Amino acid sequence: MKKRLSALLAAVVLLTGCNNSQGSGSSTVIGGQVISRPESTSTSEKNNSDSSENTDNESNTESLPESGTPTENVPQDGKPVVYMTTDISPEGLQAVYDALGWSPTGKLAVKLSTGEPPASNYLRPELIGDLVKSLGGTIVECNTAYGGSRAETAMHYQVAKDHGFTDIAEFQILDEDGSMTLPVTGGAQLSENYVGAHFGDYDSYLVLSHFKGHAMAGFGGAIKNISIGLGSSEGKSWIHSAGSSRTNPWGGAQDPFLESMAEAGKSVSDYLGNGERIVYINVMNRLSVDCDCDGNPSEPDMHDIGILASTDPVAVDQACIDLVYSAEDGASLIKRIESRNGLHTLEHAAEIGLGSREYSLVSVDQ
Repeated sequence: MKKRLSALLAAVVLLTGCNNSQGSGSSTVIGGQVISRPESTSTSEKNNSDSSENTDNESNTESLPESGTPTENVPQDGKPVVYMTTDISPEGLQAVYDALGWSPTGKLAVKLSTGEPPASNYLRPELIGDLVKSLGGTIVECNTAYGGSRAETAMHYQVAKDHGFTDIAEFQILDEDGSMTLPVTGGAQLSENYVGAHFGDYDSYLVLSHFKGHAMAGFGGAIKNISIGLGSSEGKSWIHSAGSSRTNPWGGAQDPFLESMAEAGKSVSDYLGNGERIVYINVMNRLSVDCDCDGNPSEPDMHDIGILASTDPVAVDQACIDLVYSAEDGASLIKRIESRNGLHTLEHAAEIGLGSREYSLVSVDQ
């Protein structure tokens, strides 16, 4: 697995672009500067390597500070750091969370997808339970806008119980009492966003996302989880329709929908101290072309990759995209992403200041 990670990291550095089938010409994928962390010495000193493209694709190493916050560990070029492990386990999840050096302020919400029954690829409680319990967070979710088993509050609570989430934490449907409005600044499609009425009851958010394909967005990760995912039932329709309907999510134009996701996500980040009180973890396993809102998703035909974490939702999603594009078996997921012009979400998110498509990828594996 470590050999596979090394190959993937090298490929991310070399990746400069991909075809965007619904755009005009090609859409540039801005791969991250890669920093690897070798095995530590007998002291607490940690090393990272500041990658440079050279003939043998090896990187030069620089020492990290002996102590200090991750902000101090951000490379001098100012790119956000995305931490990564290939260990998809409770221990790996804990490791990338710890690498962020982030502590929640006040009451913590853990946002995830409860997953549509009967067979979706939602993040299992066995994977996330230890971390959620250690933080004392409340798992939160919102109702869907398209029917299914999670469109009504009572049924959705039952799904959360059936899927084991109520065994590991308190659980709340944020829009069980309707919506609250967040302002959208600098948006091309939206001027306001509708999230669950209880969104503001929480001071900090840990966003746990299963990275995968999506039938409408092309892919789903951190940005989708804080936009569509935190949208109330009416908010989901609002985003899908690019601000034209609170009751009908169907029939909107594709690019305005993608832009609306980015704009809704930015309203969430802005509300939470301009991103200070929210962090993101993407789990790259069970990489189906279909979302966890699909109760019978297509079976994945590519290997699991790892767990990534960042304080920047654009950076962590872009890193996942780059790893998919560099994988030898990623063709099906790439086809899904490009068929929906999915990269446009990242383009617009960066344009409006939600985050950066340039990043430094740091392995926490020893």
